[in-house]
Amino acid sequence: MNVDLKIAQEATLEPIEDIAAKLGIAPEALIPYGKNKAKVQWETVRRLRSDPKAHLVLVTAISPTPAGEGKTTTSIGLCDGMRSLGVNAALALREPSLGPVFGVKGGAAGGGHAQVVPMEELNLHFTGDIHAVTTAHNLLAALLDNHIFQGNQLHIDLNNITWKRVLDMNDRQLRAVRSGVGGGNKGVERDDGFDITAASEVMAVLCLADDLMDLKRRLGDIVVAYDT
Repeated sequence: MNVDLKIAQEATLEPIEDIAAKLGIAPEALIPYGKNKAKVQWETVRRLRSDPKAHLVLVTAISPTPAGEGKTTTSIGLCDGMRSLGVNAALALREPSLGPVFGVKGGAAGGGHAQVVPMEELNLHFTGDIHAVTTAHNLLAALLDNHIFQGNQLHIDLNNITWKRVLDMNDRQLRAVRSGVGGGNKGVERDDGFDITAASEVMAVLCLADDLMDLKRRLGDIVVAYDT
């Protein structure tokens, strides 16, 4: 069998409007990103998920086999199988982290004939949402450290800060670091670290939120540190 990349590149992609039509989504409900990608406006998502005939099936916690079949490949295979049986099914996957970009790990877009295309675009920034999560998360980290630098009126315990920074790369070397080194205007020195963006609490909140106000409420409830 051909390698995953060759299979993906040889696939004939349908216009995203045609894909949406099969799911009952009108063209005006789409926010297009080229010919083959689009976001769906929130009002349409809300309408579709209120359908009493709709069901959500969650696939999680699958350890990959030696051949590499894991959550994504299995999920795509299940969705393909359901559609072949006449079920109007759609699959929701988290955007892959940037680790796969240079081929150093699996592409997180499935494998063989059970993968998401266009694979290269999916693995290289996609629609940019994961970068927005990274920026939002790190903005909060910067605000926290700036508060400490400016006098720490909230008496935040430097040894009890739970909010790490994030990076869209699984870089083991950055999991535990010492930040603010150098004194002066370079910040307050303390133990710090980086998580991968996909594991960010901002990412989790974004996935759980029902609407914009719920998103704001959940973001406001995040615990970032404890005081002395």
